[in-house]
Amino acid sequence: MKILPRSVYIHIPFCEQICHYCDFNKFYIQYQPVDEYLSALEKEMESSFQRYSNEHVENIFIGGGTPTALTTKQVDRLMNIIHKMLDMRQIKEFTVEANPDNLTNDKLSVLKNAQVNRLSIGVQTFHEDLLKKIGRTHTNEVVLTALRKAREFNFQNISIDLIYGLPGQSIEDFKETLEIALSLDLQHYSTYSLIVEPKTVFYNLWRKGKLSLPPQDEEAKMYELLIEKMELKGLSQYEISNFAKKGFESKHNITYWDNEEYFGFGAGAHSYVNGVRRVNIGVLKKYISTINEHQFPYLSEHTVTKVEKMEEEMFLGLRKIKGVSKERFHEKFSLSLEDVFGKQIDEQKKKGLLAENGGYIYLTHKGKLLGNEVFQSFLQVLDN
Repeated sequence: MKILPRSVYIHIPFCEQICHYCDFNKFYIQYQPVDEYLSALEKEMESSFQRYSNEHVENIFIGGGTPTALTTKQVDRLMNIIHKMLDMRQIKEFTVEANPDNLTNDKLSVLKNAQVNRLSIGVQTFHEDLLKKIGRTHTNEVVLTALRKAREFNFQNISIDLIYGLPGQSIEDFKETLEIALSLDLQHYSTYSLIVEPKTVFYNLWRKGKLSLPPQDEEAKMYELLIEKMELKGLSQYEISNFAKKGFESKHNITYWDNEEYFGFGAGAHSYVNGVRRVNIGVLKKYISTINEHQFPYLSEHTVTKVEKMEEEMFLGLRKIKGVSKERFHEKFSLSLEDVFGKQIDEQKKKGLLAENGGYIYLTHKGKLLGNEVFQSFLQVLDN
């Protein structure tokens, strides 16, 4: 079953400040060749769409970095590039990530005119002391102002990101953040536990023993509190870390969890097209120069084997609350889920981590708390 890419990811690797937890490819924007980068990005998109069909694209996601760290003129130029490259008449979801403190009226106007219909705003916490600890520069007032402006421009699909398990964060702190977040009555919430990644400020502090994180049992309680509060508000948990009002689930992110192919453009961007996963060069000048030499900016390419595709179908699909479809698995691989992973599924069912209903294998409540353990059970278990 061949599904041509329906989603495009575009990476803008510039930030006005570097958050202590972030391991995405990013650079301080000051003195960076932003305009040269946009030119290279346009060339990469043009070359890729000459090589592979983009006629089925219906979702666009611009992430970073911080896309709204660009000047208004640069944001406008980026929007024009996208309109030049894609048939906007068939775009269903067009998301742009934003920081609250650079979401100006001018930029909102440009985004609205360019048919952006979804904003994903990085908030992380409503505890202002914690914001400073994690390297964020906005305040709660700035967030509220940004949301008010977005609504004035008639953005009706707004998501915010939150993080729990932060250094020094208590369950009560997180509860207060959730209550404020839910009082905003937004369409979507993405809420993640902190992962201390290499090459971050937090990782360096952790290695020196200077990072005080909540105990694992407290982090688990935060997650259970999250699920409870979201449910009480009438928001549906459709993925381990994501909650939405009905009809406002992220179409772009579901592409990843459905293990479908997608285009990815920009320095450090990942893509999955025609059975090949690629990672772009992350170093800014090298990315630009490679494209200017009329080459694709790939750092690595990997043709995904059938075994890997089946493993990915499990550990990505189980992130979705509805789980993995037995019928869809058979359509994609011409094999039954039981024949391929029956032993692993039975083991996880006995542990109370997986269950089955209506032709779907899914994580139980206990399974959600131990998701990584479940995912791991489906890796490197098949005979190539």
